[in-house]
Amino acid sequence: MSWLIHDARIVPGNGDPPLRGSLRIEGEQILELGPELEPGSGELVLEADGRVLLPGFVDAHTHALFAGERLDEFEQLQQGRSYLEILAGGGGILASVRAVRQTSEEELARALSERLQRMLEHGTTSVEVKSGYGLSTRDELKMLRAIVRAGRHFPGTVVPTALLGHALDPEQPHFVDRVVEETLPAVHAEFPGVAVDAFCEQNAFSVSDCRRLFERALELGHPVRLHTDQFTARGGLELALELGARSVDHLEASSPAGLRALAHSSTYGVLLPVSGFHTDDRYADARSLLAAGGKLVLASNYNPGSSPCFSLPFVIALALRKLHLGAAEAIRACTSRAAELLDLCDRGSLVPGARADLILLRHRDERMLGYELGGNPVQRVIVAGREVFRNGP
Repeated sequence: MSWLIHDARIVPGNGDPPLRGSLRIEGEQILELGPELEPGSGELVLEADGRVLLPGFVDAHTHALFAGERLDEFEQLQQGRSYLEILAGGGGILASVRAVRQTSEEELARALSERLQRMLEHGTTSVEVKSGYGLSTRDELKMLRAIVRAGRHFPGTVVPTALLGHALDPEQPHFVDRVVEETLPAVHAEFPGVAVDAFCEQNAFSVSDCRRLFERALELGHPVRLHTDQFTARGGLELALELGARSVDHLEASSPAGLRALAHSSTYGVLLPVSGFHTDDRYADARSLLAAGGKLVLASNYNPGSSPCFSLPFVIALALRKLHLGAAEAIRACTSRAAELLDLCDRGSLVPGARADLILLRHRDERMLGYELGGNPVQRVIVAGREVFRNGP
């Protein structure tokens, strides 16, 4: 199938300037783009009328597979309790753990499929989804299977991550030993090469715990990622850089020296502004990371506790206000940069030969993504050359 998106404001997503012109799709790929492309014989034509054409969003950090809600916890946040206090009291992550353990793989996959559809309608065509609410070998495997199962029915791409170091289970003695010696080998046997993640924080995994998990994961051939410096800087960032982690995520409490070290490494910095917006109004220093040459990614962190948000347009709007990014910087951070992080090298930019994952906005200026708050600016979503969502003419 061949078709032409005619008269669009094409924003490549890779840092190149926008182009007013047309883009031709052949099969699953972008064939060409230019200012004066003409329709071919029998070619399907979509008139963009100057509206913005972007790469499909790539959400590189989510906890979109969960069970239950945490509305009581939200009320506690509103009353002044901190996220760490709630976690220490058996809430937070542990509340979601209890709900996931009571939910079947089939039910988890169905719930994730519904959330993935909402994400798709807001322009997310590739998405990373973590386990981490199991805290046992059986339940972590159940979550990973549910992620893969839901991904089979998603028009876009779902990338699973094994978040094996999410929290400490107070009911399991020697919990870290069990994760390293039992859960990690079981995950490796069924999901070889899947990224392994951890949360380095007070009342979660310590630096030494993360080192044990990551060194063994790397020996088995798994890339590693780390949630770190969300509330306190405990040395997780330095460990991640030492071990060559694929990414460090959060970074709200990172020092200027830590951000400079990150910028001079090959590790991606993943910033999650909805967490600050929802919990404590603290944000990572995106400007310093970019100024030092760092590889910055924006993601939703979609989860039921600290970031109940599946909309990357809203993440972009927050990034402009709270991280002081420009529109082009924010768009790149959740398209081409995010695709690089997930090793999806065939997408994230509107260039010839790339996979035709595209979104057409109702806006005629991409800066409206950061200016407008609320609502859904996405009119059409195309995945691998096929339209999978339409909102309006």
